[in-house]
Amino acid sequence: MQTRFIRTLLFAFVILCMSAAAFGAVGVVITVGPPALPVYEQPICPGDGYLWTPGYWAWGDDFDDYYWVPGTWIMAPEVGFLWTPGYWGWGGDSFIFYDGYWGPTIGFYGGINYGFGYFGVGFAGGRWDNGHFFYNRAVANVNVTNIHNVYNTTVSNVTVNRVSYNGGNGGITARATPEEEAAAHERHVGPVAAQTQHTQQAHSDPEQRASRNQGKPPVAASARAGDFKGEGVVKASEAGGRYTTANRADNQPRESGSAPRPESAPGHVRDLPAAERPTAPTSGDTKQDKRNQQQLDKQYGQQQKERQKLQQQQEKEDQKIAKQNNDAKKQQVEQRHQQQTQQLQQRHQQQSQEMQQRMQPAPAARPEARPR
Repeated sequence: MQTRFIRTLLFAFVILCMSAAAFGAVGVVITVGPPALPVYEQPICPGDGYLWTPGYWAWGDDFDDYYWVPGTWIMAPEVGFLWTPGYWGWGGDSFIFYDGYWGPTIGFYGGINYGFGYFGVGFAGGRWDNGHFFYNRAVANVNVTNIHNVYNTTVSNVTVNRVSYNGGNGGITARATPEEEAAAHERHVGPVAAQTQHTQQAHSDPEQRASRNQGKPPVAASARAGDFKGEGVVKASEAGGRYTTANRADNQPRESGSAPRPESAPGHVRDLPAAERPTAPTSGDTKQDKRNQQQLDKQYGQQQKERQKLQQQQEKEDQKIAKQNNDAKKQQVEQRHQQQTQQLQQRHQQQSQEMQQRMQPAPAARPEARPR
């Protein structure tokens, strides 16, 4: 008993030390990976100043199951603060949850595509300007009759899969950038009281558990935190994928980075959907819009060349391995192709988002009040 207690303390100490490197506060440690992210619509923003916090799978220690915490709109604790979502990651011998936090800059959230502006890198759903939050109508569901601080910038986003964890078998292979790492070391705060109560509400509802809803929660999102009934509640339209025990800890590699092809993820570049040609946002400056479009076209052309090159390489390797009677080698090649494809898509997605963000026109300045 004493030996087990000491080992537990040592393990807890190691996990705490890992938190700085993982850019977030460490929560629970689980041996079964979370289900895929369900498909659902975003409820309309309840009012000016609310920011979207995406839904996620949490773990209930008391009933040994995942339960869905609905996405919801939350008032930021401070002007200028944004929400960095939490995420599950493969820690080498178990799945670990890294808590989300509020801060002036979006940090790393595992490369998970939560949707609604959280496409794996940064946040495209809105921005702060002169003490006011401006919503991107191309991403956020807002009522422009009541909320006037809006803009419209198209965001290039192609959902390849709905994987809800980073690393390990079938997990997202994204790694934190230096900027994302720095964001975690800035001044930030954890979930506000409304978020904590919202999570507790989901925890107490048996219908939100994965074993009951099979990855399709009845309350996928709500307009207001803690409200699981009424007009603002949105149910999942479908599960993100069939949940199995294939992503248990005993089936994971000892080190993250090895990612066999999951059922929902494309294994080759040829399996990716056709990339849409991006359109530059309208700023009102015709010459600038033309230059922006030329930059987008150039980036699009380069990305298409990279796709074609990798696709040709993969097809050549497939033809070569098909002539060999070696199933183990064939599996290794398929795993490598799946990783290459996912990394290519994530890299192109990040490039496109960064380009779009640089081209976003500044919100119109609010007129100063004149003395009477």
